[in-house]
Amino acid sequence: MFIHETTIRTRYAETDQMGYVYYGNYASYYEVARTEMLRSTGITYRELEEMGVMMPVTDMTCKYMQPARYDDLITIKTYIRQRPNVRINFEYEVFNEAGVLLNTGSTQLVFVDMKRNRPCKAPAIFQEKMAPYFSV
Repeated sequence: MFIHETTIRTRYAETDQMGYVYYGNYASYYEVARTEMLRSTGITYRELEEMGVMMPVTDMTCKYMQPARYDDLITIKTYIRQRPNVRINFEYEVFNEAGVLLNTGSTQLVFVDMKRNRPCKAPAIFQEKMAPYFSV
């Protein structure tokens, strides 16, 4: 299993009239966490795209327990529990500075060959970087 943490300071523009982070912004938070998690492995979304592979989201879930508020420093824990192949599943837990669980969610992405516009296996370099986290 691969685990990564990302912190984000919530911005005023992300909040609603009550000062709570607007629910739709959690998808953006998940994307930031995913991008930073991949970057921590030594490979980026940009590099994957340069290899001819894109990763569209095919499914997303989101559950709200408590609101994040303006100027909160939130931590997003991101998990990959299964070795990526054609699909990759990310799970998220969002915490405030006090360690209170605010939100949980998940996204499923599929690796797509950009030339053929068809699903494909994760690039070998990416599989190599993930392998140590999923050894049997």
